[in-house]
Amino acid sequence: MIGKTYTTVLGGRELSIETGRLAKLVSGSVTVRYGDTMLLVTAQASDTQSKLDFLPLTVEFEERHYAVGKIPGSFHRREGRPGEKAILSARITDRQIRPLFPKGYRHETQVIITVVSADGQNAPDVLGPIGASAALSLSDIPWAGPTACVRVGQVDGQFVVNPTAEQLSRSRMDLVVAGTKDAVMMVECGAQTVGEDELVAAIEFAHAEMQGVIGLIETMRAELGQEKFNFVAAAGPSVDYVPEMAERALAAGLRDALLTPKKKDRSARTKAVRNAVIEAMVPDVAAEGAEEKIAALKDAYSKVEKQELRRLILEDDLRADGRNSRTVRPIWIEARALPRAHGSAIFTRGETQVLGVTTLGTERDEILIDDLTEETGDKFLLHYNFPPYSTGEVKRMGGQSRREVGHGNLAKRAIRAVLPSFEEFPYVIRVVGDVLESNGSSSMATVCAGILSLMDAGVPIKAPVAGVAMGLVMEGERYRVLTDILGMEDALGDMDFKVCGSAEGVTALQMDIKVGGITPAIMREALAQAREGRLHILGKMAEVLAAPRAELSPTAPRIVSMKINPELIGKVIGPGGKQVRELEAMGAQVTIEEDGTIRIFSADAAAAQAVQAKIAGLTKEAKVGEEFHGTVVKTAAFGAFVNLFPGQDGMLHISQISEERVNAVEDVLKVGDKLHVKIVNIDDRGKIDLVRPELEGKVAPRAPREPRSGDRGDRGPRRDFGDRGDRGPRREGGERREFSGERTDRGPRPERTEAGDAPAPAPATDRNSNE
Repeated sequence: MIGKTYTTVLGGRELSIETGRLAKLVSGSVTVRYGDTMLLVTAQASDTQSKLDFLPLTVEFEERHYAVGKIPGSFHRREGRPGEKAILSARITDRQIRPLFPKGYRHETQVIITVVSADGQNAPDVLGPIGASAALSLSDIPWAGPTACVRVGQVDGQFVVNPTAEQLSRSRMDLVVAGTKDAVMMVECGAQTVGEDELVAAIEFAHAEMQGVIGLIETMRAELGQEKFNFVAAAGPSVDYVPEMAERALAAGLRDALLTPKKKDRSARTKAVRNAVIEAMVPDVAAEGAEEKIAALKDAYSKVEKQELRRLILEDDLRADGRNSRTVRPIWIEARALPRAHGSAIFTRGETQVLGVTTLGTERDEILIDDLTEETGDKFLLHYNFPPYSTGEVKRMGGQSRREVGHGNLAKRAIRAVLPSFEEFPYVIRVVGDVLESNGSSSMATVCAGILSLMDAGVPIKAPVAGVAMGLVMEGERYRVLTDILGMEDALGDMDFKVCGSAEGVTALQMDIKVGGITPAIMREALAQAREGRLHILGKMAEVLAAPRAELSPTAPRIVSMKINPELIGKVIGPGGKQVRELEAMGAQVTIEEDGTIRIFSADAAAAQAVQAKIAGLTKEAKVGEEFHGTVVKTAAFGAFVNLFPGQDGMLHISQISEERVNAVEDVLKVGDKLHVKIVNIDDRGKIDLVRPELEGKVAPRAPREPRSGDRGDRGPRRDFGDRGDRGPRREGGERREFSGERTDRGPRPERTEAGDAPAPAPATDRNSNE
């Protein structure tokens, strides 16, 4: 038998990992199956060491549309660049495995996750990290796993492991947790405002549930794992210059330089200290070996700088910009910063600044999602942009980076939880966060700026939301949690913990650990400190905008909603869409749903009202008892046709025109005459009988028309002619039988009126009798 399969139970369903059957030339290869969702995961490293000064790891998440029996919707009908969901899925795996590669490892390494089958119920994003862990564990690549990853939902008050798509739609939270046997490594969550204690309990639950998967991968590694190859750590200087550099740099004023409040000033001062020390240690830059020594001294200086910053935080509770560990940087906010945008705000916290802009659109603006799920549309868009000038750099500008996708998704999840439903607020909403300055936590500033722009536009959000990034510096048993971290604190720290929420609870969370993991006690402390910081930021936001503006922004388009009889939708659309095009030519967009809901979208309120009135006229339905001042549009021997409203006529019978006997309709009424009429009957064909209200009780009422089908009185049942009515069968070849006007066996065909009624019979002896 080719290959070997290992199984365990996760969330009450079987999880299997198979190896040795597919992709056997790669260093590590497994197939993961959960339900009918299957992934092929491979791991491969290059033979030679890279010269890069960072870990060259790439994770690719490939969605194959054949996995769900679909042909891609692109022009070329093949998969293109990864979509947003694939990028986010790749990031989940990357963030789980990256911290466990050995220090100094520089072999280019690639993990490729290919979704080959998807059942629509078991999400592949949390299976990819499991496959990557198994593939790396079996391979010859040095890696300190295994790890595992699970999703946790909360359905009917109970935690559920790897909820199905149906269960997730009813869940209060969507929590993804990855970890090792002993610690949590990564957390990502979107929630419907849950408490901090609930989150910690869910994370602990997830960590306990993943232990079976970790044990399974350990068994696989023990039985089939390859010996890890030896690698040479990135070359460092042969002489350890750190002790001497630390002594000289501190003597030259490194501490004061590090505590300079402004980023640019701090960078300039620390660089001056470094250059002064190196000049003293290498007086002759042209001497042999001077260049290599200078490079080694710069590396030593970076280590000393990091050590001193961490020492200041742990021992003195003092940070680079002079704050203590719990203080949020100064905040200033400006709402309605852009005169023509529907909603806008500038949120500045320290040296991080984001311009948030809200735009409101129609259903036609929703984004179509063409991935391995059912083709759907998203009516809320959030786009995060991080231009190079935000950090004072010059870089090539291209498409959206994976980092931008990830940061934007976190902000989107944070805000989505407080948006009104589409039924309550029938707009497609787009929020853009343009980062103008960045010195730490621009994604959290995007949450704040985005919420402020929504409130400025008049979007009725449920509650304001803010975000804050937390850090951690840990040395042995000593640690300190940091509120509102700087960019350099993100780089030198051991944790990046972003928490978003309202005053009531958390709506989104993202945590990345750079050390072996953190304990639940540290996590609780970080969440409590984040809540303190979040409430402070919400207070500053409330000083500018405490709630959504009472009125929609004057520059925002208006949407008028109305409901019509679904059977009348065709009247609004018209033949080939002619009618709806005419409506939109009046200055509005019109969307029509199958249930008869119509939404009229226009920047001009008068145009929207005019279109609404036109549709109301097109779809107005007559009702028995209604009275109208109508216009005679046609006369016939048996009565007059009166237009009640556009597209709707009724028939006033000759017996209902006057108290006196009427021999000919034209003696009393002519086309164009105005008269007051009332609807007394509407038959099953929609034909309307009218009377003149002032004559009711003075003339005998006309008997209702006979029904179109069913009981036909004394004439017996209608003959059954099949679905061709009374026209007889077609000739061979599909031609309809034609008849001439003269019918020799029965005399000439009687003339019919345009309304389709039979000719009027001879007048009765009683002038008001029914025909």
